[in-house]
Amino acid sequence: MVFNAVAELIAERNDLDVSKITPETKFQDLGIDSLDTVEMLMDLEDKIGVEIELDQKVETVGELVAFIESKMNQ
Repeated sequence: MVFNAVAELIAERNDLDVSKITPETKFQDLGIDSLDTVEMLMDLEDKIGVEIELDQKVETVGELVAFIESKMNQ
């Protein structure tokens, strides 16, 4: 669920095919910088209903998904 929400948001915001986004996809390879990540997280908070305060560096989509899932389980 979280991966799909993240992948859809990345695809939508960056005009990409969602099928090209995998857990191993690096944000840098997609041209997503830290400001883009913060904006995307705010959109994700609204979409999945969980407050996300990114307090660690994430480089891949999978790392972001794992981080969000860890916050959901607290």
